[in-house]
Amino acid sequence: MSMNGQSSGDFRETSGRVQLFHVVTRNSVGVLSGDSFTQANPPVATGSKSTTLSGITKTGVLGGSVAFTRALAGNNVIGGPVVDTPAATAPSGYHTLRPLGIFLNDAAGNAYENTPGPASGRGPYVCGSGSCIGLTIYETQIQLGAHAGEVIGNAGSSTTAYTAGDLLYASVNGLITNVLADSYEYAAGLTTTVTVIGVLKAAVDATTPMLIVDLRI
Repeated sequence: MSMNGQSSGDFRETSGRVQLFHVVTRNSVGVLSGDSFTQANPPVATGSKSTTLSGITKTGVLGGSVAFTRALAGNNVIGGPVVDTPAATAPSGYHTLRPLGIFLNDAAGNAYENTPGPASGRGPYVCGSGSCIGLTIYETQIQLGAHAGEVIGNAGSSTTAYTAGDLLYASVNGLITNVLADSYEYAAGLTTTVTVIGVLKAAVDATTPMLIVDLRI
């Protein structure tokens, strides 16, 4: 199902899982980390898999997922979230993972297509406040559970419904979520400086086949 006036296809013809409506910046400055091509999906919290990842067996960061800075992997390196929990490694390292934008393509590419990601080692992402994009992958399950002051269910249960106006964050799995406690930065202890990825303009319904997001990053 496409959005009226935006596409004649159903978005299955694109190699990524993000539809661009209005774009401020396509950023290709940054080298992909090695695990950008090998990570599982989901890569971190695997017990509560988002229903939007159903049927996806591809490894590596996906188009529509969040690009992070990855200083522990090297200067000017980007990628998805790391697997280890902050308590299992140097916590300071996790403070260097910050969301940058939304990957445009699957890093590993697709069979029978050109594979610029493996060839160049780069993964372009869209960013810039005012960019408007559609996402077909996002968190649908609670990953880490509730925190004080936020009335949500327990880990593994469905998230609260997405509603226009929701603030959106980068989850521990590198997907968009509206649950602050599930954000990667919150889990890393950066509870007062969690990055707002964007504002939800339209939730999925009978006429809108994807989350429509106005980026704020």
